[in-house]
Amino acid sequence: MKNTLNRYSTLKQVAHLSAFLMLTLTLGACAKLDRETKTSHSISTDLVDHFADNGTGNPLAVVQYPAGEYHDGITYVSYQGPFEDPYVAAYNHESKEWLGPFRAGTSELGRREGRTKFDNHGKPTLLIDDEGYIHIFYGGHGGDKHHGDNPLGNVHHGANKNSISKRPLDISEWEEVDNISVFGTYNQAVKMDNGDIYLFYRHGAHRSDWVYQLSTDNGRTYSEPVSFLKHKRRDDLKAVDSWYAWARRGQGDDIIVGFDYHLCWDGGAGVNGRGHTTQRHDAHYMVFNTKTGVWRNVKGEQLTMPLTREQAEQKTLALDTGDSWTFNGTVNLDSNGYPHIAMNYGKDLGHKTGGPKLTHHIKWDGKTWSDGIKINGQKSGISRGDFMFTPDQNIQYFLSEQDGKDGVISTWTSNDGGKSFVKTKELLRKPKASFATTAIIKNSHPDARVIVGERSSLTPHRKIYLVGENGPIQRPFSDATLQKDTSTFKSK
Repeated sequence: MKNTLNRYSTLKQVAHLSAFLMLTLTLGACAKLDRETKTSHSISTDLVDHFADNGTGNPLAVVQYPAGEYHDGITYVSYQGPFEDPYVAAYNHESKEWLGPFRAGTSELGRREGRTKFDNHGKPTLLIDDEGYIHIFYGGHGGDKHHGDNPLGNVHHGANKNSISKRPLDISEWEEVDNISVFGTYNQAVKMDNGDIYLFYRHGAHRSDWVYQLSTDNGRTYSEPVSFLKHKRRDDLKAVDSWYAWARRGQGDDIIVGFDYHLCWDGGAGVNGRGHTTQRHDAHYMVFNTKTGVWRNVKGEQLTMPLTREQAEQKTLALDTGDSWTFNGTVNLDSNGYPHIAMNYGKDLGHKTGGPKLTHHIKWDGKTWSDGIKINGQKSGISRGDFMFTPDQNIQYFLSEQDGKDGVISTWTSNDGGKSFVKTKELLRKPKASFATTAIIKNSHPDARVIVGERSSLTPHRKIYLVGENGPIQRPFSDATLQKDTSTFKSK
């Protein structure tokens, strides 16, 4: 204990430690009670790869960012659990102990009348503010008609919500706060050096602007939404311009944004009359200077905001994917400050989703954008993932992919600046499964880079893993066996 306390040099940090010790005792009591009430499994101390088995539907995605954060020796993680509610757990890297998970809020998506399936758009985003309070954003798919008119788009279901931990660095109790727009989905939270928090999201269903809200008081209040990507009716097609974006902290006062274009067809319109599909194209990039409020492209040219399709095609295009359909990924900067983009795309095979999409890497060399390079080299298939730069500036992907009927999480590395990639290590493999994965955890520890959900067609219940460079962090079977979702659905 003496060595542990020596790590904390201020009263604020000691208070955080005290809160964590209180949490440990609370969790121990809760875990004991949970074990005493289990009837479906005998108590077992056997270690398993997953830390929870109550993930629900599609519990994780790259687009909700960050889903976890490493802070003062502990990795905090979030995922979608029973009734599509947000759940939060924590792993202490020094003591090798798991804490939680705890339910952090109540989602309208999992309780709406007439539900025929899991919605999955309200997966949680997690952020720790400068005072140590943990913020969870969750629960929205554009808002519902009972919330009224959406001034920046249309509506679908759910309500975008924010929950904040009642104590710093303590995941055991949460308070729902009404301080962000209900008309939100795909939350991405970015904290700047001065503590300002920018919350990016789509303000409604498909036909809506992308916006950000700013908090200057550690996430207690937020400014009104500000549009940065504009949706609008097309004159030449029976469709609406829309977008999918992904934001991350850049250099200094900058936030960097990668995005793709969504051609949102009217019902009965589009190729072969497929109507509304997930048709998306191209890779785009731009930068937001939070100090000046100016948006610019990769060449430093100022952009007129909110950005329209016509302006984006002229000023922000990184890659024209032609007839291939995209599924947006992530963006990051190398040591030169040059942007690199992960974009998933593949051929349109006539499906509602087009067809399978593979992760490609695109980079700016100071003058031009490169063509997309397939990470795993496959000709077809599905992959998703995020990348980071190693200390020696190699590019390392944590990639979810399929190997026949097996789901695999692997690292793929480039030592030539993104011109080619080789598989360097297999971290997790499960038969007859596929994996959903998050982007790389904020400030991630080498042992805990991404959160992974195992998907099976046989059950809606998902095992959740915390995977690092040495594979998954294990947990006793009895502690990882949790109460499951008991949703009922209306027949279609």
